[in-house]
Amino acid sequence: MSGAPVSSRRRALVWAAGLGLGGLGLRSVLAADERTIAVTAKKFVFEPDEIHLRVGETVTLVLTAPEVTMGFNAPDFQARTDIVPGQEARLKLTATRAGRFPFSCDVFCGSGHEQMDGVIVVEG
Repeated sequence: MSGAPVSSRRRALVWAAGLGLGGLGLRSVLAADERTIAVTAKKFVFEPDEIHLRVGETVTLVLTAPEVTMGFNAPDFQARTDIVPGQEARLKLTATRAGRFPFSCDVFCGSGHEQMDGVIVVEG
């Protein structure tokens, strides 16, 4: 070897390969510090409707809708997706500044749709 420093990512790859991990196992080793948050969209609420993050934190929202197709729109994060029943939608968000940032359903889902919203609270 040339004596160049070995990156932590490369060290993790070598370690995972040595354990015989591959595919999803390797992804879990590399992304172990990233948090996932399950969000359910149903008539006419998001559960949870308040999501708390820290400045600098990256999370993946795992969105499901048991009833009808819904939407998730968080314009301050430039994040938007449809949520189709029976499928998971995944959105990666990174909190870059503190504040309260609204999100809402942007696919008409029936009477009550207009009040279907929530907030992402980012703390410093």
